[in-house]
Amino acid sequence: MAGLKALYMNLRIKHKMFVLISIIMLVVAVLGIGVQQYAFDFYDQEIYQQSSKALSLSSLSIENELKKMEKLSFMIATDSTIQHYLRSIKSGLSDYDNYVVRTTVRERMVNIGALDKYVLSSQLYDVNDNEYAVGANSITVNQDRLNEFKQLTRVNKGGNTWIAPDLNDNSLIAAREVRSFEQINLDYIGTLALRIDMKKLFSDFAKGMNSNDAQLIIMKNKEAIYPEASEFPIDRLAALSGDEGYKVIRSNGKQYFVTYIASTNTDWTYFTLIPFDDIFDRIVKVKNTIVIIFAVLFVVILLIAISFANGITEPIERLNTKMKRVQLGNFEYTDEPNARALAMDEAGQMHRNFRIMVERINELIHENYVKQLTIRDTEFKALQAQINPHFLYNTLESINWSAKLNNQTHISQMVEALGSLLRTSINLKEPLIPLSKELDIISHYVTIQKYRFEERLDFHVDVPDKLLYCSIPKLSLQPLVENAVNYGLEQMIDTCTIRIHAYVEEALLFISVEDNGPGMEEQFAKLLSGEVKTKGSGLGLKNIEERIKLLYGEAYGLMVESEPNGGTKVTMMLPYEMRDSDV
Repeated sequence: MAGLKALYMNLRIKHKMFVLISIIMLVVAVLGIGVQQYAFDFYDQEIYQQSSKALSLSSLSIENELKKMEKLSFMIATDSTIQHYLRSIKSGLSDYDNYVVRTTVRERMVNIGALDKYVLSSQLYDVNDNEYAVGANSITVNQDRLNEFKQLTRVNKGGNTWIAPDLNDNSLIAAREVRSFEQINLDYIGTLALRIDMKKLFSDFAKGMNSNDAQLIIMKNKEAIYPEASEFPIDRLAALSGDEGYKVIRSNGKQYFVTYIASTNTDWTYFTLIPFDDIFDRIVKVKNTIVIIFAVLFVVILLIAISFANGITEPIERLNTKMKRVQLGNFEYTDEPNARALAMDEAGQMHRNFRIMVERINELIHENYVKQLTIRDTEFKALQAQINPHFLYNTLESINWSAKLNNQTHISQMVEALGSLLRTSINLKEPLIPLSKELDIISHYVTIQKYRFEERLDFHVDVPDKLLYCSIPKLSLQPLVENAVNYGLEQMIDTCTIRIHAYVEEALLFISVEDNGPGMEEQFAKLLSGEVKTKGSGLGLKNIEERIKLLYGEAYGLMVESEPNGGTKVTMMLPYEMRDSDV
């Protein structure tokens, strides 16, 4: 069971749906066949009930009439006049007396009612086997047949005995011994045989039983009493057991619905044979039609199920193929040629979301690649700017001591500021630093520039204390101050005021570097696009712009406001992010 479950779980979805629908259809088919079989069995039972009722009524009517025949034979056999004459014949009579007796006995038999409408003839035999017959259809019974009558009736000792027809006589015989009841000695004095017209009797009391090709058969043991000949093999009926019941029997390529019931008064069994095909012809056709329709529906539903399953699994398989292609490192999303358009159901939305995801991953890979190139370029330029820090520090320290020995205070202070600037720039390893650290770098740089430009450089910092711990990219503000010096202060004769101002607005940090120089709108655009190389440290405006966008996104960067002879203002827009005060 566990193996089958594992096998089912590992099947493809469309195969699972095919198996599931097949199982459901088979269950429905089994239930349908079961219900149909139950209906047919119920219908068989109903037919049996109806035919059994008809057979019971017919057999009851027939047996009532046969009881009348038994009663009639008893009346004739026990009639005192007939008894007297039969005893007289046994005693011995003259020929004349025999003639008188024969005439008197016949008249008495007629008076008793021996000529009932179902009686073909009443035939009485004395001890000498002389026959006394009345009736228009009387026949001459040969000695062998008469001996058979005597032998069969002797067993019942005066009781009624039913004798089946033979080849010479197709009538049913109600026979009995006639015994003398004078002084109750019960001596044998004759034999009585009533020949009964079975065709007339059965046709009158079994009306409707022979309609629609139905047949009535009466059997005694394994012999047919009525009719004397039947197309149906009698031995098949003799094999049925029980007092009553029904069965479907096939004979000569036909099926018969057989109902049987045992007689309560005789050792007979009544059978009705109804052609089964005639009854169930339409039902069988309907049954076969239902089976064919169900088979066709089964195939159609399976085809629809396969199509439905393919409609669900095909987009998933196509998506799986695309995922495998991405797994191999191919992040270029491509649709299959000649592939049918996908509906915007769950599978279609999965394809769409996967396409967006792959495109976004591809963009991120490209951005990360560009970012890494930019970082490497920045690091390379930083290394170029740093040259050899230890050699530079030692050299600057030597120059500083030389300046002090020669009382060159300005030179000593400039060298110390330059050393502090270099140390601060080099020791900060993180890409993001607090604004206060960046201002320290700028302070050292401005110190050096003031010794150069003296009173012509007017530098101011307007930054609230709470913003000193905001994170900004390292060496992003110093190049802006450097550009203000290079393109503002150097181009002027008068004093140049450079001002750094920081403020927060709508969760954004704005840091501006403003000067009152001659303006540099066109020059700034070229610097920002990278067409013109910066005069300063090599960390140009384009580099700053790209680093900001890589770190924070396309929504952030640099903004320029510049007019001819109106000064320049460069504003850096960053997300407002606070750092710990101890960093």
